Amino acid sequence: MDSKTASTAISSGEFQPGSRDLRAYLSVRFATSFGTQIQSVAVGLQVYDLTRDPVALGYVGLAIFLPMLLLVLPAGDLADRVDRRLMLISSYVVQILASFLLVTLTLTGVTDMWAYYAAIAFLGIALGISQPAVQSFLPFLVTLDRLPQAIAWNATSYRTATIAGPAVGGFLYEFGPNLNYAVCLCLYIFTVIVMWNLRIRPREGESAGSTALERIAEGISYIRRRPIIFGAISLDLFAMFLGGATALLPIYARDILQVGPIGLGFLRTAPSAGAAMVAVVLARHQLQRHAGLWMFVCVAIFGVATVVFGISQNFYLSLLALVVVGGSDMVSVFVRSAMIQLATPDHMRGRVGSLNSLFVGASNELGEFRAGMTAGAVGTVPAVVIGGVGAVLIVGLWMRLFPALRQVDRFSDVTVQ
Repeated sequence: MDSKTASTAISSGEFQPGSRDLRAYLSVRFATSFGTQIQSVAVGLQVYDLTRDPVALGYVGLAIFLPMLLLVLPAGDLADRVDRRLMLISSYVVQILASFLLVTLTLTGVTDMWAYYAAIAFLGIALGISQPAVQSFLPFLVTLDRLPQAIAWNATSYRTATIAGPAVGGFLYEFGPNLNYAVCLCLYIFTVIVMWNLRIRPREGESAGSTALERIAEGISYIRRRPIIFGAISLDLFAMFLGGATALLPIYARDILQVGPIGLGFLRTAPSAGAAMVAVVLARHQLQRHAGLWMFVCVAIFGVATVVFGISQNFYLSLLALVVVGGSDMVSVFVRSAMIQLATPDHMRGRVGSLNSLFVGASNELGEFRAGMTAGAVGTVPAVVIGGVGAVLIVGLWMRLFPALRQVDRFSDVTVQ
């Protein structure tokens, strides 16, 4: 159903956003996240098993980030002008191709790392295409008064998948990475089918810019004029860029904690378990007061828990630290997502979402590159500890730079009029 058809359906009372279509979208989010986690476990272990080099793990993040960097801003402009469903479907088709290439490389016994990085780069292409649409999708499925709750349920679906996915991925890897990639391939095919049958409401308003560059510049200007949005996005960028340790988990599993592929699955599951528990609480009991302050506090907790994980040599303490990492990050993600969605008008959602995606991508994928490079230079444990301390320092600096963000009380304070 295109936007015109959807508009007709709304006006005739046939389409009520937020029920069938929200459930369908949550199933898509679960399937894609579940498959991606299964695949990510295999990629990390396979690359490290082939190279035994933390720098090689850093290049995985770089291979994803660079194509995303090139595509995400144009994709944000496109998301404000075309059917977001088609963008997501296109991205899932690219992910199908990436999984197919990884299966093929594994089955044919290829060991050249450039071939794996090339296949992984398709994941970056898919992220660049999809993330602006993903970041701005929920407001077209539910009404704004239900948006914070929908964000929490969306996060619950995502985090549930990222709890089960790594554990299943670690188990499947015992039978060879080709099985991980094949399962992921099937899940992506499922998402294409479901997304094709999804309905969304049409956007309201039009962009003032006449060219793509003018429209992208309009989105950048919109964020720069709003310190609450800019502060929330940039806080996540620098905290996660410094504090992220996901890329180094295969080293902890193989060499430091010595728990193998199944242990790696649990290590990757732990942050999502913490995040899922917090997401369920936020879905049932919305954050009512002091939203900005809670965001800063939880990012600081994220940094401290990262330090604890970095120095721990006990598997169970490491799991607990990662649970706290995920739970504290979930509060930050929830507050940031709600603020951005509520403070952005319909015709700007794609471009604002693309900039948010760019910052998130830089914090995650480029953060993995940072972690790999730092570990190669000073060692794995110091790399994680330095990152955690850096995240705490960023909180203190951002509280001084963005007092308006710290002073946000209720989400209604930032709702666009």
